[in-house]
Parts: sequence; structure tokens; C-alpha cells
Amino acid sequence: MLTARAGEWATTADEGVVEWWPVAAPASERELAETFAEISQVLLGEPDVQHTLEKMCELLVLTVEGCDHAVVTVVRDHHLSSPASSDDVGPAVDAIQFEVGDGPCVEAIREQQTVITDDLATETRWPWFSRRAVETTGVRSMLAFRMFLDADTLGSLNLYSKEPSSFNHESLAVGTIFAAHASVALRAAQAKEDVTRLREVIAARELIGQAKGILMGRQGISSQAALDILCRGAERLKMELRDMARRIVEGEEEKGLGR
Repeated sequence: MLTARAGEWATTADEGVVEWWPVAAPASERELAETFAEISQVLLGEPDVQHTLEKMCELLVLTVEGCDHAVVTVVRDHHLSSPASSDDVGPAVDAIQFEVGDGPCVEAIREQQTVITDDLATETRWPWFSRRAVETTGVRSMLAFRMFLDADTLGSLNLYSKEPSSFNHESLAVGTIFAAHASVALRAAQAKEDVTRLREVIAARELIGQAKGILMGRQGISSQAALDILCRGAERLKMELRDMARRIVEGEEEKGLGR
């Protein structure tokens, strides 16, 4: 295992691929703890995954020294996308990586590594990507952290700068801690979405059950016959089954109010 003294960071023999590093001390450990306590509180307060991803990118630029632009890169079912960013630069850089199938963000996901490059203008690891990225976006240095978003989705948290050698050992350490907090916040947001979806399913089932009961009472038909009527009505009107059920239930309630 590589070792280093406080304030240093190390790379593997493959330059720019970070295997291990110490958490460098910021201005004070207390300040760092307080900063990340606030970041965690903000991220955990977001209502869903998309808002959490967007807030992550916004906070990265404010938190990590040297970061001008931030973007989240995601691969799901072998398809790469950029669902959130601090501005338009990150997605523009990602688009080049997606096109050529290589680059620091792709490598971070593929090789399960933290990847850093000091200057894309002289970078030789991704020749098809590097020069185009500099010419198109002006980005010079990059730092990419691997993230696990869920069981079926991998991603990377990517930091970009218009200046060469923008990311130092402190940027790396703070970014690593940020990525860990972000992963926790994302899991919490995913859990919120799961609960919301479950509640929606339960509510839809209850609504459909009420509508079936109304039709059964009106027409003296079976539960299956009432469901068939609902399905045919939804198909004819090109609406979701739950919306068809809601129309029947609300219509019955309006009739009751009019009596």
C-alpha cells in the first residue's frame, strides 16, 4: 500500500490514477466537519434524486478548491448520460467523452478509480478526447470520483477547471469526503422516491377499488366486469387507469353533493 505524510498525496505508477491518499488537514478539522455537516443537511433536505444531484454540483463548485464546473456522469444499461451539472460546460465535456468512449470520467467509472489530470493540453492517456475538450470547452484540469448510485447504476462525480494543475492534495481530500457524503444523500433521496412510488401505487389501487365498487353497485356486475369497463374506458379516452377511476369516483361524489 502506498503511504504518505500529512499534506501529501500519492498516485500509482499510472500517472494520474489515484489509489490512496490521506485526508489532508484543511484550515481546521473543525471547520471541515462543520462544512460537511451543513452540506449533508442541505443534500438530505432535497426532495428527490434529481434535485439532490443538481444541488451536489452546485455545492461542489463552492466547496472544492479549484473547481470551476461540476457534473454527474451516469451509466445505466450501458448508456452514458449527464443528469445534473453546475452549468453547460460539464455536459459539453461529457458529450465528447461519450462520443469517443474514453476520458477521465469514463475511466473513473470503468476502472473504479479516482482519476486526475493536471493538463488536458498535454495529456496522452485519452488522445481522442483531450485535445477536443480543450479546444471546445477550454477545460484544462479534471478530477473524477467513482460513485455507486444504486444497484443498477454507476456514476462519477466530475470536477473541471479552466486552469491547469488546479486540483491539489486538499482538493482531492475534500472531494473524496464530498463524494462519500453525496452517496449517502443519494441513497436517502432514492429511498424517499421509493416510498413516494409505493404510496402512489397504494393510492391508485384504492381509487380503482372505489371506482369498481361504484360500477358494481350501479350495474349489478362482478368485480372483474367492473375492471373491464374501467380498462376499456381508459383505453378509449387514452388516459391512465387510475385517472379513469378518479373520474368515476369524483363524478359519484359530485352527484352525492347535488342530492
